[in-house]
Amino acid sequence: MAISVKQMLEAANAAVPKISPAEAKEMIAKGALVLDVRDAPEIEKSGKIPGALNISRGMLEFRADPDSQYHDKTLARDKTVILYCASGGRSALAGKLLQDMGYSHVYNVGGFKDWADAGGAVEKA
Repeated sequence: MAISVKQMLEAANAAVPKISPAEAKEMIAKGALVLDVRDAPEIEKSGKIPGALNISRGMLEFRADPDSQYHDKTLARDKTVILYCASGGRSALAGKLLQDMGYSHVYNVGGFKDWADAGGAVEKA
């Protein structure tokens, strides 16, 4: 049976805890990894959370899998990972994917605009 994007988002949002920018700031202060899953042109336009690792949604599986030749050693299954994108959809799907790949401490802070509007620091490209 085919699944719709709406169903995928519902499942992802049910599985991946949504946190506020304030909660994210506290977790970042304790060493959480921030992962921006937007594409490079989006980051060039708006900036990013300082220190965020950018892995576009389309490459995440390859970067997150330790057995992949494209694995990013910054990603580890035991790390706390906070994801964001432009509006929260891709980051929810990415969080669910990471959970499916064995990452156990995964959170979605939602959209970059939410972060910036809440007074979160922004690093310009």
